[in-house]
Amino acid sequence: MEIMSAAVMLFLIMDPLGNLPVMLSILRHIEPKRRRFIMVRELCFALVILLLFLFGGKQMLTFLHVSTETVSISGGIILFLIAIRMIFPQPGGVTGLAAGEEPFLVPMAIPMIAGPSVLASLLLLSNQDPTRIWDWAFAVILAWGASFVILMFYEVFNRLLGEKGLKAVERLMGLLLIMIATQMFLDGLRKYLEIGL
Repeated sequence: MEIMSAAVMLFLIMDPLGNLPVMLSILRHIEPKRRRFIMVRELCFALVILLLFLFGGKQMLTFLHVSTETVSISGGIILFLIAIRMIFPQPGGVTGLAAGEEPFLVPMAIPMIAGPSVLASLLLLSNQDPTRIWDWAFAVILAWGASFVILMFYEVFNRLLGEKGLKAVERLMGLLLIMIATQMFLDGLRKYLEIGL
């Protein structure tokens, strides 16, 4: 796989446009001056986590005796729970945070940007061709950079969609996320059963 192909794949899995309504929902009660700082901080956390997982993810999973199938199954469960909160909003919002409470690492950096799907993809890339690890690192930075630009202009999308539009998009993304989560869970389960058999 070429660097640009890998970058596009990672960008699509990160899905910054799909995550935008959720992030706007999370930041809705935060002071406008503080929002941009939080967004930059969480995006930087996500980049560090992605690079750490690319370079050391396989060793970490081996040390913990955790298989890639387990990453896929647990990731599917987490995404499913987030999707349920998107479709059926609660007072604490998608994240369960109190109004005005700042997110820290979870859920913006993990699992929204550095999600289980992206981490699993990085594991696959590093396993397929370990000699090109720096190419994959560059692909991660390209995908992250494109996501960074889109998410930094969240105010433009907020003005275009409005509050009702954001709620509608959030519920639609929740439905799509349930399908992705279920597929991720089933893929992990299928691989686990294949290995077990």
